[in-house]
Amino acid sequence: MIEVERRLVLTYMPTPEAAAALAALFTLDDKLAETLRTTSEPMLGQIRMQWWQDALAKLDSAPPPPEPVLQGVARDVLHAGVTGAAVGEIVDGWRVLLEAELDDAALGAHGARGRALFALAGRVAGAAINDPLELAGEGWALADLSVKLSDPVEAAAARRIADAALAHACSARWSRNGRALGAMAQLARMDLAGVPVGAPKRTLRALWHRISGR
Repeated sequence: MIEVERRLVLTYMPTPEAAAALAALFTLDDKLAETLRTTSEPMLGQIRMQWWQDALAKLDSAPPPPEPVLQGVARDVLHAGVTGAAVGEIVDGWRVLLEAELDDAALGAHGARGRALFALAGRVAGAAINDPLELAGEGWALADLSVKLSDPVEAAAARRIADAALAHACSARWSRNGRALGAMAQLARMDLAGVPVGAPKRTLRALWHRISGR
C-alpha cells in the first residue's frame, strides 16, 4: 500500500486510539523492513532483529528508551491487554527472510509478520472474533513480499500462498470494527491481480468494503 492508501485505511479504524495503534504498527513494520534492507550480512541481520525483539519485550517491564518507534509502540499499542512480547512476533516474520532459501515453510513463517500485526490491531480496534484477521494478515504480508522478491520462483510461491489466504479472508463479511484490516486484505488482493497502485478501482473497492464489510 502506498501512503495515501494507508491514510485511507487509518480512517476506517473505529476510534482515534485504534488508528494510532495501527499507525504505530505500520511504523514498526517499516523500520524492520529498513533494517533488513540495509543489512548485508545475515549474522548481523540476526543480531539487529534480536535487538528489536528484546527491546519490544522489555516494554512490558520498563519505560521505552529514547527511540521513536519503541516510544510509539509503548504509547499507542500497549493497551487492551497487548504486550510488547506479542508485538515482537512481527520481528519473527522479518527474521526468516535472512535465510538463504525461501521455501514454502519459510514463506509461511514470514506470514507471522502480518498475522501478528493484524491480530494486534484487531484486538485494539475491538474486531469481531469471526473476522479472519490472521488469514488476512498472512495474505497481506506475502502479497507485499511477492512484489519485492527478485527470484521469480520465490515470488510466484509467495503469490500462491497469499492468494489462497486472501481468497478466504476476502470472502468473509467483516465486522465494522475490523473493516480497516479487511480493506487492507482487499487492497492486497488487488495487488495480486495487477491493479496498479493509484487506480480509482482500488479506492472504490476499499470504500465499498467500508460500507458493506465485503
